[in-house]
Amino acid sequence: MIRLQAQPASASAAEHGEGPIWDAAASELVWVDITAGLVRRGRVEGDDVVDVGEHRGGETVGFAVPAAAGGWLLGADAGVTRLTAEGEAHALIQLTGEGGEAGGTRMNDGGCDRAGRFFGGTMAFDERPGAGSLYRLDLDGTVSTVLDGLTISNGLGFSPDDRTVYLSDSGAKTVWAFDYDLYAGTFGERRVLLDFSDDPDGVADGLTVDDEGCLWTALWGGGQVRRWSPSGELLAVVDVPGVENTTSCALVGDLLVISTSVHGLSEEQAAAQPDAGRLFTVRTGVTGSPAHPYRGPLGALRQ
Repeated sequence: MIRLQAQPASASAAEHGEGPIWDAAASELVWVDITAGLVRRGRVEGDDVVDVGEHRGGETVGFAVPAAAGGWLLGADAGVTRLTAEGEAHALIQLTGEGGEAGGTRMNDGGCDRAGRFFGGTMAFDERPGAGSLYRLDLDGTVSTVLDGLTISNGLGFSPDDRTVYLSDSGAKTVWAFDYDLYAGTFGERRVLLDFSDDPDGVADGLTVDDEGCLWTALWGGGQVRRWSPSGELLAVVDVPGVENTTSCALVGDLLVISTSVHGLSEEQAAAQPDAGRLFTVRTGVTGSPAHPYRGPLGALRQ
C-alpha cells in the first residue's frame, strides 16, 4: 500500500469546503463553500491552487458542475440553479418535497454522467435517517427520483467504461456500486463496495474515480483520502495533516485536490486545526478526467 501526504494550497479557506471539480472549458478548479452559499474558482499553478473568484449561488450550495451552454449548474438550496459565467445565479428548479424550514432538506452532492445528465442528492439539515434522495435531471429537462431513503447522499462517480456508478451515503457509512445503463441513465443492481461501520477513522464523504477505474474517497472525521480498487481493495492512503474533516477530492491530471471543512467543530477544535477549510494537494502518479458537463438546454428549465 502507498502512503502519501498532502500539503495546503494557497487558496483561501472555506467554512464548509466541498466538491472540487476540474472545469476543462474554463481551465479552472471549481469548488463550493456549502454553508456560505458560495461557488469558488481557482487556477492550478504547478502543485498549488490560487484564488480566481467566487460567486453566490444560494443560501447553501452543495455542488457545481459545468454547463455545456456556459457557466455552471448548481445543486443549490433545495433544487437546481444556473450560475452564469458572469456570476449571476438564477434558480431553475425547486424539487417537490425538498426544502422547508427547521428539519428541512438541502442539496448536498452530485455530478453528471458522460451523456450529460445531471444527478443531485439531498440530505436533511438535522441528518435524520432516510430523508435524502437522489434525483436525475435529463437532457430534455425532466426530473426523476432515482433513489430515496438515503440519509446523506454524497459522493457520486462513474467508472471509465460507464458500466458502474458509485454513490456514498455518509449517514449509512457505505459506498455502493450500481450497474449503470448510460443510454437510459438508470441504476441497476446494487452492492456494498465499502462499509465504514466499524472504521475508527471516519466515514466516506465525496469521491472521484481515476482513469484506471479506482475510487478516491475522502473521509469525514478521518483526515484522509483513500484509493480503492473497483473490488474494494485498499491501494493508497493520503494523509491530510492537521485536519479532521476531509470532504471530497478531484484529480487535475495527476494532482489530487482535496477539500476540507471546519463546519461542526468547536472553537477549541477549530483553533487546533488552523488549516481546516483549506484545499490540499498531492501528486499521485495516476490521472483523472475533467468533470462531465450538463448538456441539456437551460432556458426551458426555469419554473
